[in-house]
Amino acid sequence: MSVQAHQPAKQTIMLSGLTALVREASLGPRASLFVSAGVVAHTLWTSAAPALAYRIYADEWHLNHTVTTGIFAIYPVVVVLTLIGVGDISDHIGRRATMLMGLGASLAGTVLFAVAPDVLWLFAARALMGIGVGLTAGPSTAAVVAFATGDPSGNSSRRAALIATVAQAAGFAAAFLVGGALIAYAPWPTRLSFWVLAMLVAALLAATWFLPRHTSTDMSVVGRPRLPFVPSNVRKTFATASVAMMTAYTHGVLILSLGGQVAHDLIGSPNALVNGAVLSLFAIVSGAVSIVARSLIVRTAMTLGAFASAAGMGLLAMAVALHSLPIFLLATAVAGAGYSLLFLSALQVINTAAPAQHRGAVLSALYLLAYLSMGMVAISLGIVATGWGLRLATDLGAGVIALLSLATLALATAMRPSTALPSPWHPLAPVPTREVNHA
Repeated sequence: MSVQAHQPAKQTIMLSGLTALVREASLGPRASLFVSAGVVAHTLWTSAAPALAYRIYADEWHLNHTVTTGIFAIYPVVVVLTLIGVGDISDHIGRRATMLMGLGASLAGTVLFAVAPDVLWLFAARALMGIGVGLTAGPSTAAVVAFATGDPSGNSSRRAALIATVAQAAGFAAAFLVGGALIAYAPWPTRLSFWVLAMLVAALLAATWFLPRHTSTDMSVVGRPRLPFVPSNVRKTFATASVAMMTAYTHGVLILSLGGQVAHDLIGSPNALVNGAVLSLFAIVSGAVSIVARSLIVRTAMTLGAFASAAGMGLLAMAVALHSLPIFLLATAVAGAGYSLLFLSALQVINTAAPAQHRGAVLSALYLLAYLSMGMVAISLGIVATGWGLRLATDLGAGVIALLSLATLALATAMRPSTALPSPWHPLAPVPTREVNHA
């Protein structure tokens, strides 16, 4: 046999050896859990990253509230479009591959923010971030559920919800504290914080590459735009969880879009770190409450979250009316507690009820509704703030969240005790999958 005839066989052997090496290099369950939680944290860090820079952009480029709120609003709008188009893609090509694509889009958006010469680049950067979060939000949360198998009680759904909530709080707080410090004391205030975030996202992208490779056997629907699928037997539970999640995420409009300007007006300081520290109180309280409340029954957590959310919005409206910083700090803390309880309870309900083979799609549907409400409220409040003032916009936003809180309260009260408690079957029942050799 000729030398040339041996070449295909040698190449096959080399490829097989490389594939085996890559498989052996895959992360273990604990490391995979940390990486997946890191991807969850990145969704809130990228969301909050520009919050303290909006006022600087407005001063340098003479932007009004409609434009700055529009920069924020395009993000949830693109998240929604991404979830509509490919919301269940992780159930077909695998969570790892979907997260890699999403992190790549987030990295590109962060770099565009770092080099942006004008406002159009900010819109493009925000859109890419929206694609990144749309692709990673559901799969990363589902991955946390899949790897959160170390709870001695066997209640992985509760442990996963806690990890995801703390990860979001950490990303949120880091955006305000790290971003605020770099804007206040480092050179290039509108650029350096994004370069730092870009390096972190790049490191996370590299770590995600080593997650275990798994995918569903059904590849026939990939590439067909459609709404994420919610099985009929969990739709009633999904409705309750989705209203709670919409209430939680709509807080982001006031904190991330208008909060920076409100904090600046009340504090009276141009220091971005001071303003960021005040806003980070929302995230710090959110993370602390999620740890304290981890043993609460879901219905209790959701009910308390709805009460706290409504109370926080009332305090926020009072703080703006009275121009009171102490009341604003109290409002931020109470709203953070409400967000945490609502997010934690909504995730626990879905993690317990959703079949494992559809968990990525169900979580994507949950995030779709959350970001849709955020985008609609953000666009509306931006128009109101430009035409009628920041105070009216803040009051209207607080009113919307209060109404959503009351709706959540009604649905939580109507939950049966059997629905509120974790179900007796294990949420991580094995799903028929096959390993694939491609990324």
